[in-house]
Amino acid sequence: MRVRVEQTPLPGIGVRHDLITSSGRTVGVVSHRNGRRDLVLYDVDDPDSSLASIPLTDDEAEALADVLGASLMLGQLAGLRQQAAGLLTEQIALPAGSPFVGRKLGDTRARSRTSASIVAVLRDREVIASPGPSFRFEANDMVVAVGTRHGLDGVTAILAGDDGG
Repeated sequence: MRVRVEQTPLPGIGVRHDLITSSGRTVGVVSHRNGRRDLVLYDVDDPDSSLASIPLTDDEAEALADVLGASLMLGQLAGLRQQAAGLLTEQIALPAGSPFVGRKLGDTRARSRTSASIVAVLRDREVIASPGPSFRFEANDMVVAVGTRHGLDGVTAILAGDDGG
């Protein structure tokens, strides 16, 4: 299903981007020429009339985008999990004392050792999707892995340094 986003120039102000949801609601972002952004919820009966407008700082706009991006990715992984019998998605915290803090993902050899795949890393407010073998872990990264229960337990043990190898 395609999502419809409309862009409307606002002379002297900036630009308005509107997303029309499947339920017919319109949510928009007004990007002002001075850099300010407002998140806007429009009236169902009058799409030019706003019910609420919330000004966002750069940090707030970035955090909102990250939250939406992370929840979308995790939702897609959950959908995949439902389609594949026995396949699970799990978030695994990388402990500060892990032997892999500061080391490359490839050093874990997680996929070859467990048949589970590390598909993303959540760091602060950032989602790092499909990290490659040269990706370096940092303390308190949240690792998103997909695999069987046994494989995910193996990844957890590897990242904690409790895997015996």
